[in-house]
Amino acid sequence: MVVRELTFVVCFWTVCTAGHEFFSSTDQIAQLVEKKKDLLMSFSQYIDAEEKNVEAMKSVYLDLLLSYSNPVDPEEITRDPVAAYKLLRQLRNELIHIIKHIQPSFHQCNEYQDELELLEIPQLKDLDGAASGLIRLQEIYKLYPEDIMKEMLLSADEAFHVGLVAYNEDKFQHAFLWFWYSLDKLTEYSTTTEKELLLYVISSAYHFGSLPVAIYFNKQLLNLDPTDYEIRDQLNRLLRFQRKSNPDIFTLNKESRSYEKLCRGELDKRTFKRQRALSCRYSTGGGNPRLMYPPVKEEVEWDEPPIIRYHDIISDREIEILKNISRPLMNDVEIGGATVFPDIGVATRPKKGSAVFWYNLHKNGELDLNTRHAGCPVLVGNKWVANKWIHEFGQEFKRPCSLSEWE
Repeated sequence: MVVRELTFVVCFWTVCTAGHEFFSSTDQIAQLVEKKKDLLMSFSQYIDAEEKNVEAMKSVYLDLLLSYSNPVDPEEITRDPVAAYKLLRQLRNELIHIIKHIQPSFHQCNEYQDELELLEIPQLKDLDGAASGLIRLQEIYKLYPEDIMKEMLLSADEAFHVGLVAYNEDKFQHAFLWFWYSLDKLTEYSTTTEKELLLYVISSAYHFGSLPVAIYFNKQLLNLDPTDYEIRDQLNRLLRFQRKSNPDIFTLNKESRSYEKLCRGELDKRTFKRQRALSCRYSTGGGNPRLMYPPVKEEVEWDEPPIIRYHDIISDREIEILKNISRPLMNDVEIGGATVFPDIGVATRPKKGSAVFWYNLHKNGELDLNTRHAGCPVLVGNKWVANKWIHEFGQEFKRPCSLSEWE
């Protein structure tokens, strides 16, 4: 009996030591039982929460699946800048929504975690850049928001974001038009409020100098809440300012006006008489053996400085190869996208498979400022451009200096 009791005591003491004294007293064992009950309760609540999260993820998945039930060709939809903006905004919002639901569970699977880390979600600056593109179209081609949205309309929230971008760029007249459009498209599902929009409409109108318009919308805002003394004070301040002269913040320099007119097709110094002096011909490039058969189609678009277009120098198949290999910044543009030369008043329209060539240096090697150029924004279509810089120096045999030091 003594041996058995001794064995029991030794074994019990060993277990207590190995377990870091969790079982050194019946009180601690009782506490552990209570903790187990709490743990089971927490585990049950966790399971319920996970089930709700799974149901929420299923709902999100079905909504996203429905949005992709009619697949679109990304290259086709980006022909319309409004559709491209909407697509970018939709993708950004959906990807953020997906990650919000799945990120807490992704740490359990390394494969999905790696996939998530490699996923590039469009940033807000990308969306702002797309909105800025719409504003540039509006600015260059003198369009109203409704003119840009021929095929696809923006919601109140989307138009409000475009207006905010214009507002932050100090383009208050354009911002006003987007805010006004957004105000007209407000629904009960919009996250933007009428009060918020009216505040921006008033501020935009004030900044571009239209005090009567600012006062009109300020009165509308006061009608929403006649007890808002801050809005009432703002209205009184605008009424006091009304007799002041309106600032013209949209004064453009001569070069900017020339650029915009060329883009709109309002300015082109290629008169009928001047165009008759320009010519088209088949060229061998001064006897280049590679161009003896067949020669290239050469069209002189301007004589001084010479601006020359070469037609059909690249085939559709070669264009597709270049697009697939390098994806640079080549197909037809329906509206817009011209390359304009403001100093000489020339606009060259984009044409698939052609190349426009000019010398940007005089024969003496000095820079020819008349060849300064700019690209107009594309209103409809896609513009693929490949730039080729040919021998900046070392043209003394192909293009020798003349007897004039100024040429």
